[in-house]
Formats: sequence, structure tokens, C-alpha cells
Amino acid sequence: MATRRHTSRRLLGLGLLTASAILGAGCNALADPRLPQTTVFPLSDWGGQIQWLYNLIFIMALVVFVGVEGFFLYAIVRFRRRPDNRLPSQTHGNTTLEIAWTIIPAIVLLIIAVPTISTIFASDTPPVRADSPDLRVTVIGHQWWWEFEYPDLGITTANELHLPSNQTAVFDIQSSDVIHSFWFPRMGGKVDAIPTRNNHMWFRPDAEAAGHEFYGQCVEFCGTQHANMRMRLFVDSPQDFQRWVDQNKANANAVQPQVTRGGAIFLGGACVACHTVKGTLAQGKVGPDLTHVGSRSTIAAGILDNTPENLARWIHQPSAIKVGTKMPDLGLSDQDVRDIAAYLTTLK
Repeated sequence: MATRRHTSRRLLGLGLLTASAILGAGCNALADPRLPQTTVFPLSDWGGQIQWLYNLIFIMALVVFVGVEGFFLYAIVRFRRRPDNRLPSQTHGNTTLEIAWTIIPAIVLLIIAVPTISTIFASDTPPVRADSPDLRVTVIGHQWWWEFEYPDLGITTANELHLPSNQTAVFDIQSSDVIHSFWFPRMGGKVDAIPTRNNHMWFRPDAEAAGHEFYGQCVEFCGTQHANMRMRLFVDSPQDFQRWVDQNKANANAVQPQVTRGGAIFLGGACVACHTVKGTLAQGKVGPDLTHVGSRSTIAAGILDNTPENLARWIHQPSAIKVGTKMPDLGLSDQDVRDIAAYLTTLK
């Protein structure tokens, strides 16, 4: 008996330690706005609506669980085998009980269904705020990177989305090739990007999200590099967002490419067939807009930090970093690659 008690205490201690670790991980999610990509600590109004619905469903599920398990335990104790081994009385049908277990689940489903339908309809139409007009963003999924266009601002960027806090952003979500799915877990639900179709979503980042960076991901399998089709959201204060807009409206402010070897190679080669650099001859629309690539924090759809060394690696052998990427290896010399990377770094 003493050995059994000792074993029980050890198991109890292990269980408490595991529970503490899980709770500690949850607290870390609150402290770090990026990690993990949790959905249960939303930082937008739309995410808040989904979380409220999730809480309601969880509570109803808990009520059902406690009720069913409680009844189950009661039946185990009440109708357990007696020491005298008598056969318990047999019951055939109970009208009251059958009516109860039909009506109660119907009521539970009704309680869940009404707010669920209401939330679905609310997610289709962004709230109208006269004091803060909507910001329109077109999201285009490519294999394997994201393009963000701000049609009212004349800005196009790639893989890094900037939004002002406390202003509703309305997204038109499209695809240029296969089905993708657009998702920032801390902002709300996911919406598919489907070829030839224009889907919509909206959310308004909370004020407390300002100054933070959030990770996003394609969540619809779209090919070899699906897992590396990443993106980042930067929630700015209104003032910081306006500065970002002003910077990105301008042409690239690098030194004149005709007097730099890297710029001359870039503008005189095949790069201009795929990429745009505003204010230059490069007006390609196949790959990401590189007008202000030097000011981005990552390259290659978020899998590499934006440094001259990583830029050179990506230009030299992109398929060695992302197998199957559509960016070709142009067979450039090491010096040409370094010069082009140095030029791109200045595009801010």
C-alpha cells in the first residue's frame, strides 16, 4: 500500500508540473505578440468576434461534458454490482428521459447556432466608421510569395504588410496560379485565395497591436514550397503608417544606377523582365516589386533576414534555398551577384 501511495504522489506531481508548463507557455503567448501563432489571444475586432464565439462553444461543450460524465459516474455508482451479486432491476424505455435527451441537445445547438450565424454574417460586411474610412488592400497569392497592393495609395509591396492600428482594413484576396489561403492567426480567420475569384475579408488591428510584428502563413497546400510561403504584418501607429506610405510612394532613392555597377547589371539584364523598381526601366510584373526592397526585414517570402549576404545567396542560387522556386538562376559571376545585392540593399 505504501508503494502505491508513493507512485500516486509521483504521478500527481508529474501532472501538476505538466499543467504548470502548459500554463506557462500560454502566458508566454500573451507576452510575445508573435509567438506562437495562437488564435486565442486576438488583437483585432474580427478576431475578437471569433474568440467570443469560440468561448461560447467551449462553455457549452463543457456543460455537455460535465452533464454527460456526471450522469455516467452516477450510473456507475448507483447501479454498481452489489456484494450479494443480485441482478439489478431491468428497465425497458423511459419516455421522460428520451424527451429530455432530445430537447436538451436541441437547445444547446440553438444557443450555438444563433450567434454563429450572426458572426458569419457580420464577417461579410466591415463595420462603417465615419471617423476612420476603410483602407483597401489587394492580396495576391503567388507560388510562393505574397503580393500586397494598396490601390488607393499607389503602393505595391511583397510579403510584408503594413497596417495602421485602429483602422479597418478591407482585403480583396486573389490568386495568380493555384489555391492559397491568407491567414494572420492573431487577427482572425483564414480566407482562401482562388484563381479567377475575388474573396473578401476585413479586420481592424487593436491599438495595443501598434508597434508589433505578427507572423502569417499560407494555410492551403499549394506546392513544393507551401511551408515557406510566409508573410509578416507590421501594425503601425497612424503617424508611423503615414511615414511608411510617404516613403513607399516615392521612387527608389538609391544612387543613380548608371554610375553603379550593380545597378547597371540589374537594369541591363533579365531582372527587369520580372521585377519593378519605380523610377527606372525595370517594370516587370512577374516577381515581387523591388522598389523599396532594402527597407524590408526579410526576403524570399520571409525565410531569410534581409542582409546583403542573404540577398547574394538568393540571387546566386535561389533554387538551393527554395526548391522549385520560379526565380531562375541567371548564371551570374560571384562579383556580379555581390554588386547586384549591394544595389538592391540601397533601395529604401
